[in-house]
This record gives sequence, C-alpha cells and structure tokens, in this order.
Amino acid sequence: MALRGTNQEFGRPYNRRIVLESIRLHGPIARGEIARRVGLTVQTVSTIVRELEEQGYILSLREEPKGRGLPPATLRINPEGGYAVGIHVTPLGINAALINLSGDVIESTHREAPNVTPDDAFELIGAMVLELTRLRAGGRVLGIGMALPGPFGVESMSFVGPTTLAGWKDVALRERLTVSTGLPAFFETDMAAAALGERLYGLGAGHSEYYYLYFGVGLGGVMVHEGTVLRGAWGNAGEIGHIPVVPGGEICPCGNRGCLERYLSLEALRRWNGSDADWVSEVAPIFHNAIAIIENLFDPETVILGGLAPIELLERLAGSAAGLHNSVSARSDRSSPRIMVASGGQHAVLRGAAALAVSGVLSPRFGQIFTAERDRGRDLLKIGGIAA
Repeated sequence: MALRGTNQEFGRPYNRRIVLESIRLHGPIARGEIARRVGLTVQTVSTIVRELEEQGYILSLREEPKGRGLPPATLRINPEGGYAVGIHVTPLGINAALINLSGDVIESTHREAPNVTPDDAFELIGAMVLELTRLRAGGRVLGIGMALPGPFGVESMSFVGPTTLAGWKDVALRERLTVSTGLPAFFETDMAAAALGERLYGLGAGHSEYYYLYFGVGLGGVMVHEGTVLRGAWGNAGEIGHIPVVPGGEICPCGNRGCLERYLSLEALRRWNGSDADWVSEVAPIFHNAIAIIENLFDPETVILGGLAPIELLERLAGSAAGLHNSVSARSDRSSPRIMVASGGQHAVLRGAAALAVSGVLSPRFGQIFTAERDRGRDLLKIGGIAA
C-alpha cells in the first residue's frame, strides 16, 4: 500500500499523518525506512518523528548493541498516546467504542434504538461517550467519528426507506455531534468506515486492491485501491445495493424495482420466513451475480465480506463460492480466494470511524478531504484553503 508524503508547502500536517500511519503499519521501524516508504527525506521524517514523540503519540526503542556501534532507534505507536470514539448509527440502534491509537477496542457499548430520531440519537450518543471516556479519565481523547448508512446528498435515496435512517435528512451531522460530545467530529458512510477499519486492522492490511462488500441492514460496498477507499464524485461510490438485478422485481424505496439489497441484506433476511440456511440457498444465484459484477468492474485481488451480519451467515455465503460465475477474477494464479470473510468483525465500522477522527485531527486537510468535502471539482491538497 503506497503511503506517500507531499512536498507542497502546506503538506506538513498531511506528512505527519502519513508518517504516523507508516509507524502504525510497519513498526517497530527506523527513520530511514520510514523515509524510504513514504518518499520524504530523512531530515523531514526526523523532524516529524521528534514532534510526534514529544507529543506522546509514538515511542522510541533501541535494542541492546550486539557489536560495535549503537543500533538505530526504532519507532512504534504509543497505544495510550491518545484515544478516539467510534459511533455507528443504524436503523436498529447505536454502537459506540473507545479505541486507542493501536486500534484496540478499550470498551464498547450498545443502545437499542430502532428508527431513532436525530434528537434522541445525539442525546444517547452524548451519554455513551461520557460513559466510555470516563474509563480513561485524564487520557487524551482526540475526536469522534460517526458512521451511518448512505448515500448522502441524494434527494431520492438519502435517509429514505428501512435500510437507512428515515427522518435524518438535512441534519447537521458534524455540528450536532460536536455539540453533544464536545469533541472534534467527523462522519462517513458505514460501508466506507468498515472498509477503512478492515484495511487498518483486518484482512485488508494484506491486500492493496480489494472490494469490501458491506452486509448490513442494507447492502453496500467500496473498492479499496492502494490502501485508499475510492470515493466517487460526491463521495457516494459503492451503493451496490441499488443496482437493479431482477427486472420487474420488488419495489425499492429508492424508486427502482429489483434492487440488489431487496434480496441480499439483513432487511431482506428479516422478511424471509424460513431458516438462514434456506435463505442463503435461495439468494445464492443473486449473490453470485453481484460478485461477478464487482469482479468484472474492479478486478480486485479478493472480495471481503463484512458488516453487521453474523459471522456464521457471512461464512455460509462465502461457502457458496463453488457456484461463482466466470469473471476476470477466475484466474489460475490467484494467491487469495475470490471471497474472504472479514476478520475485523462488527468492530471494523467502529475502528474505521475512530480512525477518521484520529486522521482528521492530526491532519485537518486529510480529515476534511476524507470525511466531508463532497463539492465536485475541489481538490483541497491543491488549493490549500484550510487552516492546518
């Protein structure tokens, strides 16, 4: 995965985030190796490392000398150097977790809140965050990231229907989240947050090109390219659940008929009268069509199944892979299965949401690019219009 720094004059916060990310991914690691990996000079890396070490984000270690001279100091993340809160709001309820800089879940909590209103949700979130942060009283809580069903900003699809948060249209998400928690706030679609969490802490760490198929109340997915989630022109790339796959099929709240998530999602399973095993057999042909579409469009190393669905259900779906259609992914030289089940589990969304907050606070430009900037045609790394 290519994490590369920038030499533009306003790139210092971005470089700080890249260096920290490199230490997290590859530590213990020496300064020279960081410089080689991210494309910055050793001097630049050393300056950033000194700042990060002084601020308590990283630790420097030196092995006992085994001969002449001192071995180079190596760097690793200080897990207790900071924390972030990840929030996941779904049509079923609210999940939250306190997560350290290494991605470890310190504690998580859940509130049953079907079809929760924004006012009730932010009141609950405020109480949940207070409960979690008390576990590390005096610790540095960098920010909060919230994941919720997309898409965002689409008149006929956003916050419409049982697979999303009906009644949340035009809610000022970041502002409400900051007011209710007192923390710098960021937000993202749950499928993108889950893909980020899997890249940082799960199977995605071993792949640079993979598709994360998010199996939640609805269905979505994102392509991860060289470690980066592909966003699309308005930040909504990945709404695979609204691809019509059954001509004249069930009506979907988006207005189309036969959309994929009407047949392949937890909401579709809820409407099923038989057993989970029977349901998997029933929807396997549609699932195989979806995999063929993904593979032929994106040519991924693998498709990783994850989301809110129980691991047993995901494994049943993956177990039907013997019936997959021919596609560009049907290669004899594969090093990974065409379908894998995510290792990050349901915490992947929370870890990804928390990671958004860490990246956003340590590198404000990156945070805005990744979580909020959806104005078509604006490139914040080029215009430098945000204060670092």
